Amino acid sequence: MQLEEMSRFFENRVGGYDEHMRATIEGASAFYAYTAAQLPQQPGARVLDLGCGTGLELEEYFALNPEAEVTGIDLCRPMLDELEAKFPGKKLNLRCESYFDADLAPEFFDAAVSVESLHHFTAERKLGLYRKLRAALKDGGQFILTDYFAESGELEKEYFENLDALMREQGLDKGSFYHYDTPLTAEHEAEVLKEAGFRDVRILKVWGTTCTVIAVK
Repeated sequence: MQLEEMSRFFENRVGGYDEHMRATIEGASAFYAYTAAQLPQQPGARVLDLGCGTGLELEEYFALNPEAEVTGIDLCRPMLDELEAKFPGKKLNLRCESYFDADLAPEFFDAAVSVESLHHFTAERKLGLYRKLRAALKDGGQFILTDYFAESGELEKEYFENLDALMREQGLDKGSFYHYDTPLTAEHEAEVLKEAGFRDVRILKVWGTTCTVIAVK
């Protein structure tokens, strides 16, 4: 397979993206609503959405908390344009950048969320992000992560080995992001979150290979 640069991959798939996600991922009909229900319900709650895409989880969240203030970060501008068009009048701060590079104000957010975005990155890369994310949450703030996870440590290792082989074959720069699934196991993900300083890290619910994980500052 030919690897595609991450933002270009999603730019080429904006049309039909929502239908694809709902139809092809086990549990999607339930996990977007479930994830949204874990986020704070008080009016004016500040929520950070990492890899917000077209805002499938925000469709559910704004139905529960229409006065929430959401900062959404995504690499793909057409995805953000689609999201913005969905929610006229909502309190949105949309940022087209990598969440690894984004500056986040300390102790600013009541909660953070990420859905089906972080399964493309190494534990080492995530550790720095999670430390930054924890610092951006208020005391007691929660990170709700709903994502695809590897079913075993052997599979996790295989995914990363396959990606490395493809990048070598195609002469691609390891400093750039390419679209290829490299999920950690849920247990490994929890270890990274704990190493970043989160407490009370646990799996809330499972849909096949997708889990919702909570991590509390």
